[in-house]
Amino acid sequence: MYDEREQSPEHGPLAGFTVGVTAARRADELGALLERRGAAVLHAPALRIVPLSDDSELLAATKEIIGRVPDIAVATTAIGFRGWVEAADGWGLGEDLLERLRGVRILARGPKVKGAIRAAGLTEEWSPASESMAEVLDRLLEEGVDGLRIAVQLHGEPLPGFVESLRAGGAEVVGVPVYRWLPPEDIGPVDRLIDAVVARTLDAVTFTSAPAAASLLSRAEERGLLDDLLAALGHDVLPACVGPVTALSLQARGVDTVQPERFRLGPLVQLLCRELPSRARTLPVAGHRVEIRGHAVLVDGGLRPVPPAGMSLLRALARRPGWVVSRAELLRALPGAGRDEHAVETAMARLRTALGAPKLIQTVVKRGYRLALDPAADTKYDAAV
Repeated sequence: MYDEREQSPEHGPLAGFTVGVTAARRADELGALLERRGAAVLHAPALRIVPLSDDSELLAATKEIIGRVPDIAVATTAIGFRGWVEAADGWGLGEDLLERLRGVRILARGPKVKGAIRAAGLTEEWSPASESMAEVLDRLLEEGVDGLRIAVQLHGEPLPGFVESLRAGGAEVVGVPVYRWLPPEDIGPVDRLIDAVVARTLDAVTFTSAPAAASLLSRAEERGLLDDLLAALGHDVLPACVGPVTALSLQARGVDTVQPERFRLGPLVQLLCRELPSRARTLPVAGHRVEIRGHAVLVDGGLRPVPPAGMSLLRALARRPGWVVSRAELLRALPGAGRDEHAVETAMARLRTALGAPKLIQTVVKRGYRLALDPAADTKYDAAV
């Protein structure tokens, strides 16, 4: 019989799963983290970044701050703050900008931003332990902002409610758009990712910025696939966001997301390493422990890659483990199989070969096929059905 004790497989925790990556920045790093844990990765940058030195709005905001020094500056991202200083240097305004900021109360969203501030020779007044812009806003409003001029470093997307709340409190707010997100020049990878989500050939999609999520939703809407995309993300494909701001546009559409406690790539990957295996279907079949993942199956802890047609058949059988599923029903589960039931026999033969244990699936003459669910588990699974 199969051993229910935890096994120590040689493969990674994400083996057999396919994860979509929508990031433009640090996509290689995120992809490498996922692949090292066994995942297959589909990369589709949902946006691109306009170079800072080409952004006339940033130049105008920089000149405005040099001309009229703010009382408070809020820095939100390390890459944005560094890029702002570098762009100002390129315009010959770097020293003037830093000189003005030395006399300003600077609030930093988190430790990475603090590092960028200090690397520029400046010192922050305060930073929240939570790395949350909501906590920054609460502190400012508690202290009072009426009559103050506050510079807010934007990071590619609006900060929902942040600027509005400061203005409602009586502050004059100067937005500093340090970089701007635009749609990708090549939309093909994004379309392929949307198609993969809708087809449920992805197990999860990662989002590391709010503009990426918004861009994906916008493109799906342009193609008339928004409802299909939202349905897939709501039930079958796990949307994993690096933090709550990133998740806002998805949540506004009724899609629940998962987020790590710390808003970093490493914890995001660790979260997937827990969530995806926990969502996999595990069954006791013919004396073996069978765990059905996205594009592979673990048989007694050993990874067995399975062709897409075979996975479709296996999922159809697993929906009613131990019950006979007719060839006609299995044919409907095969994508693009047409009307020839011989396609089921061919795909079934390949599935059995891929699993490496032919007795996992029984042929029931003139009726169809069934998973050979262990008798001891019959009551449990009959009740579930």
